Amino acid sequence: MGLETLPSSMLACQIVEFNKPYKIHQIPTPRTLNPHDLLVKVAVASLCHTDGMVSAGIMGTPLPCTASHEGTGTVVALGSSAASAHPDGFSEGDRVMCGLYRDQCGICADCLGDEAYKQYCANSKGAIGVNTDGNFAEYVVIDARNAAKLPEKVSFETAAPMACAGSTVYRGVLQAKLTSHEWLAIVGSGGGLGHLGIQFAKAMGLNVVGIDARDEGLALSRECGADVTIDARKGKEHIVAEVHKVTSGAGADATVNVSDAENAAATACAVTKRHGLVIQIAQPENISIPFPELIFRDIRIQGSLICSPKESREMVEVVAKHNISVKTNPFHGLDKIPELVELAHGGKMQGKGIVIVDEDQVKAEKKPGLTLV
Repeated sequence: MGLETLPSSMLACQIVEFNKPYKIHQIPTPRTLNPHDLLVKVAVASLCHTDGMVSAGIMGTPLPCTASHEGTGTVVALGSSAASAHPDGFSEGDRVMCGLYRDQCGICADCLGDEAYKQYCANSKGAIGVNTDGNFAEYVVIDARNAAKLPEKVSFETAAPMACAGSTVYRGVLQAKLTSHEWLAIVGSGGGLGHLGIQFAKAMGLNVVGIDARDEGLALSRECGADVTIDARKGKEHIVAEVHKVTSGAGADATVNVSDAENAAATACAVTKRHGLVIQIAQPENISIPFPELIFRDIRIQGSLICSPKESREMVEVVAKHNISVKTNPFHGLDKIPELVELAHGGKMQGKGIVIVDEDQVKAEKKPGLTLV
């Protein structure tokens, strides 16, 4: 396609004032690419819990900023060094999952150390949709070094939520470091991250306890393959007793917490076996855990961000191999984003809310004889 053929303006959904509704309007189409940049024509974008934090000003976002850090689309232009940023190379026409981070420094300890920690670079330009313009637009500029090519059978609609929700919970399950047939508990199992975490855990051969406090979440947990589901509304003692029933009284070998509920972290510790590991992914303002969990039961708590670039690329291959599916609530067109936000804030949504930004791209990937995930 090339930069010279781009329209001069594009439709975008932006935060222009904190704690106010998005503004959907025309803005200039990006035309300046740094060496490692890809310009992507957005096919599908997704709403994430963090988008609410961005809109509230919690993330220190410079305004105006185009929202959404979860997206997929087709490469239409490349910076001078972007073609070689992927192990297999990038080119125009590639279908991609947009990586979150841009311009890591390449010289800090995280950049030069273990590849699994490159996403922690403190000197990057931050994440699209948080610190720079994101996917709620017709075009987005991303860093090729953090992007992932999509396997042919992985659809734009499935891959968009994987950019953050998927890569966050996938890394959380990896960080639990369990082996086949061990027990993983997921607190918040029926939400956007949790239902993906169940499927990733099952793909790794784990047994899964799904814990949720909503009828919709419990139903989705069962649908996604949780071996046991527990209603968190029945209280911590009940939850712990139910986990002990299936783990010979020991507790889960590890637990991933993706719930912001006030008592979620404490519940995650309580269901975990002595000396076990809790992976804290949820981001409430404060995390409250009774001291006996840490002192007398030696529960270890570890935070986790999103996948590294290499892990993200591995994740989309896992999605293809194991037919990992996303429960989506699709809205068609950027002008429908206010309706999506209303649904998400209503508390009844199962899975993830997505926006079909470009119907033509979504239609074009549906080929005879190809079953999309």
